Amino acid sequence: MTAQTCPRQHQRTTMEIASLEPSLYTVKAVFILDNDGNRLLSKYYDKELYPSMKEQKNFEKNVFNKTHKADNEIAFVEGMTIVYKCSIDLFFYVVGSSQENELMLMAVLNCLFESLGQILRKNVERRCLLDNMDGVFLVVDEIIDGGVILESDPQQVIQKVNYRADENPLSEQSVAQVRSYTRTHTHKAMSLHV
Repeated sequence: MTAQTCPRQHQRTTMEIASLEPSLYTVKAVFILDNDGNRLLSKYYDKELYPSMKEQKNFEKNVFNKTHKADNEIAFVEGMTIVYKCSIDLFFYVVGSSQENELMLMAVLNCLFESLGQILRKNVERRCLLDNMDGVFLVVDEIIDGGVILESDPQQVIQKVNYRADENPLSEQSVAQVRSYTRTHTHKAMSLHV
């Protein structure tokens, strides 16, 4: 039979081919969980995958339950390819579609882990991560943008993050904004009482 004599067969083959076509949108989600499976950071790039917070947390809990005691680096959960790594009291996950190349996802995971290792000065643990969340988000954003992998070399990520931090340090900017806000509102409050 040819495609002309069996249109249903031709339609199915075309749909299968379309779903296997390469895409720049490689990463569906990235998340970091603690030892208890609680979310510390998550970014979902496919808005249709798990649109609500509840669905995301259920997915993360399911992934954690299937991976936290396993010695593997790759899991297949709910039709997703997941690569993961643990460090002391943290679990790092990168999620892709079922057809995604595990090596690409692993390159993202390794870049994330090594970049954070440099930023956190080899202290890749929960407390240190929480103390440096602004830098963690910068690292994630330098590696992935909207599901597209931008960088997989940790040295390049660190260089870009340090450049941005030098250009406009978050902590200094935040302190300056708080001081300005405090001065303005204190001055207004004092003028009202006089």
